[in-house]
This record gives sequence, C-alpha cells and structure tokens, in this order.
Amino acid sequence: MTTHGHADPRFDRLRELLDANVESGEELGAAISVDSGGETLVDLWGGYADVARTRPWERDTIVNVWSTTKEITALAMLTLVERGLVDVDAPVAAYWPKFAKNGKEQVLVRHVMAHTSGVSGWEQPFTVPDMYDWDLSTSRLAEQAPWWEPGTASGYHAMNQGHLLGEIVRRVTGRSLKQYVAEEIAGPLGVDLRIGAGPQDDDRIAEIVPPPPLPIDFSQIDLESPMARTFMGPIADAAAANTVEWRRADMGALNGHTNARALARTFSVISRGGEVDDVRLLSKETIDLIFREQSRNVDLVLGVPLRFGIGFALPEPATLPYIPDERICFWGGWGGSLTVMFPDRELTVSYVMNKMAPGIIGSDRSAAYFTEVLAALA
Repeated sequence: MTTHGHADPRFDRLRELLDANVESGEELGAAISVDSGGETLVDLWGGYADVARTRPWERDTIVNVWSTTKEITALAMLTLVERGLVDVDAPVAAYWPKFAKNGKEQVLVRHVMAHTSGVSGWEQPFTVPDMYDWDLSTSRLAEQAPWWEPGTASGYHAMNQGHLLGEIVRRVTGRSLKQYVAEEIAGPLGVDLRIGAGPQDDDRIAEIVPPPPLPIDFSQIDLESPMARTFMGPIADAAAANTVEWRRADMGALNGHTNARALARTFSVISRGGEVDDVRLLSKETIDLIFREQSRNVDLVLGVPLRFGIGFALPEPATLPYIPDERICFWGGWGGSLTVMFPDRELTVSYVMNKMAPGIIGSDRSAAYFTEVLAALA
C-alpha cells in the first residue's frame, strides 16, 4: 500500500515518510494536507481505515480527530464574536445565567476558551455515556464550583470544553453546536467536517486504534488535584469513539469527524485573514483575539508547560520545540492529530490518523511530518 493524492515536488520526502510509516505499520491510516494562500501544496492519504486492513483509507475517509475538534468549536465561537453576538470578555453567565453558581459568576468566555475557567471536568460520579446527554452534562457543569481560581492558570478542559462553549452557542443562536458548525462553517466553506457523525457517514469512518494507557500514575498524585479530577471525570475510553453512540453525540471537545484536507481548508480562514474563496468568516480584529495570551504555565491538568491564547494554543518551545516560536496558533488531538495556522505566511498544515500514538500532546509522527513540511518550504 502506498500513499495516494498529490504533493508539490518539494514535499517528496514528506510523501516518502508517510509511505514508510504506512508500510512499516507505524501508521495504520493517515492523511496530511498543506494549504498555502489557497493553493493545496499537499493532499496525501494512505493506509487502511480498519484494523483488519480490509478497507483502504480513501480520499473521502473521515476519522474522529479527538481534541482537534476544539479548534472547530473555537472557530465557531469566533464567528459569534465577529457577529457581535458574544464578547470574550463577558461572563459566561451573561449568556447562560444558571452558570453563575458556586463561585463561577466571574468566569469569562475567554477563560473557557483558554482552559483557565477552573471547570476542567465533571465532578464524579460521571461516565463517558453521560457526556452524550446534553441536558444532563451541561446542567452538571452549571452546578459545579471551580477547581482553582478562574483566570489564574490553565488546566486543560480535556473533555468538557465543547459542552461549556456549545451551551453558549445554543443559548445565543438557538442551535446546537453541531448544527451551527454544519450551517455556518462546513456548509459555506464546502468542507467535509462535522461535530459527531450521522448514519450516512458510518461506512467511511476510519476505525480508531486506542493508544497505550496514559502515562499517569494516579496513586502518585493528589486525587483532589485538577489533573486527577479532570482525567477521572470521566475516565477516557478511546474505544468509545468506534461506537454509534459516540458518533451521534454533540461533543465539541472530542468527536469532530473530518479529514486533513477539510481541516486545512477550514483553518486557512485564520491563516488567510478571515476569508476563503469569497466566504468571509472573520475579520483581522477577531483573528487578533486568538493571539491575546491568556496563560503561560505548567498546565494544571497536563503537567507540561503550555501557552494559550483565546481558543488556541500558542507556541511553547519547552513542550513542542518543532513548532516555531512565531505568530502561530494550533492545537491537536489525543493520539497525534494536529492542525497549525501561520497567519503571517498564509500557511495551514493538518495531519490526522486512526492509529493513536502514546501521550496526549502531539506525537513523534506528527512532529516528524511537521518538521518535514517546514523543511520543504524553507
């Protein structure tokens, strides 16, 4: 099996790297896309969509991209800011009054978008299936108290950020997050991207291969810490992504289904100044909000140095040295998916896969592909 699609000759080594990873089994199936000012320099895919290796990864294969979904939700929020419907400096309770309980009156929209709200997970008991119940999951979040002082530090909102922001979307627009993304982002841009997935998508969704267990020894950490409470509320189960219940849910932090081509085009909105092929979603002023640094600390949940703007991470060489320390915004998903935007270069790079790598932030594979992209462009 070799990779398919096209790539500018400058990216021959990138294609060879993807080929080698597929052939060795390091990758099961994967796709990479690079958009430069609206020109698709790379659109590659290859491998298999299932563990049994009976379904090739096709041009239209889509996959659960885990926390790369958070970028989609952030873009949805920025479109509401652009339209004057949401103010990132306003309290969440201005849009969701019941959220103003137990010390959350001063939690701002930008705190949730930057993982600094103090509400980084659900109080136990809470299970993965509970996340599929919108009313239950959001009402539980409204009742909780913050786990640290809001706005003072980041603590990654691993599984619940899409519920927190999605409830703002619902109250402001009268539409669910998945409906809003379909009608206001995917539709206008003509991209194969959605929160969740419908029955019509099931036969082209790549099967997720779970990674090794998270490298966290809960016996060695304080069970009242944000790290323990987040990762235990609920305990993540990568295999759940292969279930129908997961696919049908509305989880803007976790269950975006798409491919690298669609992600690169979607997020070229940010790289290209807010407009793609006469579809304008953002202004320069709204894009500039992303780069308002909100936190730079050892993240209270992930335990590594991170730097967040509004809705996206900003470069932090101590943790991700392969992402240049310049005007870049990005995020990725559990297992290694990654989408990175360079507004000063009009460049967008995206990678997705179904065989999840160890760890939580990036992977050796995503680092190697990204490094190869930058080398080709240099």
